[in-house]
Amino acid sequence: MTDTFEHHLKLKLMNINRLLIPLLLLLAAKIYAQKIPYDKLSIYKTKFDDAVPVLNVATFHMGKTSDANSTEFNEHDLKNQLEVKKVAKLLAEFKPTIIVIEDLPQNDSLRNLSYQKYIKNPEFKFENPDERELLAYEVGRLSNSKKIYGIDFKEKYNYKIGYFVPNKTDRKTNDAYWKLLEDNEQKNHEDGIPFYDLFKLNNHPQYLESLININADMLTYISTKGKSEGADEAAKFYHRNLVMFSNLNQIPTDKNDRIFVLMGGAHTAFFMDFLRRSPKYRVENVFDYLK
Repeated sequence: MTDTFEHHLKLKLMNINRLLIPLLLLLAAKIYAQKIPYDKLSIYKTKFDDAVPVLNVATFHMGKTSDANSTEFNEHDLKNQLEVKKVAKLLAEFKPTIIVIEDLPQNDSLRNLSYQKYIKNPEFKFENPDERELLAYEVGRLSNSKKIYGIDFKEKYNYKIGYFVPNKTDRKTNDAYWKLLEDNEQKNHEDGIPFYDLFKLNNHPQYLESLININADMLTYISTKGKSEGADEAAKFYHRNLVMFSNLNQIPTDKNDRIFVLMGGAHTAFFMDFLRRSPKYRVENVFDYLK
């Protein structure tokens, strides 16, 4: 008799729990939702269901470069090349089907011949290798990627226009920013650190944001009354990156593709914004691979 009573009691408690737990979970979800500020709620669907995964990776230029700032790196040194290959192996875990590099689209035919030569013989020695041959080719080879595209677009602009504009309305902001930048660089040394650490630094979100400031946005503080000398120059760099993104959008893709993009950091920084807003692409976190 007692056993039967206890059995029925246990069954009733189990039934109560089955009803109570979902109600408690629903109540907890409602309470949690009420605590989320409205501007933090997701109210729009921003990506297509078949959005293409993109690993957008920043690098310094390893060979000759026309960039205002360059990093000291001996691309012919065997030890350096091996360090680059270690990073390439990590990034290849993304398994891209398409490799995109900072090269002019009109060079694609010759570039593809060079890439195929490397795939057939990874020991091939390039006369003047840079990050494209050393890193992008190796990521593509390890991923068995057959496609490589250049998306660069050249457009000159005067990033030193501040030296040529007298009587600037804002005489303080630029000087204060460069002092801030110098302090940051003192705390985050680029010279003399291992390649892997340098590569991680180059891809840190705050580092990338600083490159947009250095290359463009700080120019908007350079002007004389009623004019926009600095902004006019910065617009050219913005335009260059927009055209580069347009070139990316001209590459044929399907739902099975995965795109690896390797460019100088300033371009990578601009692309982070473009890709984040684009419904066509889904940005992967590079630090999921740089562990």
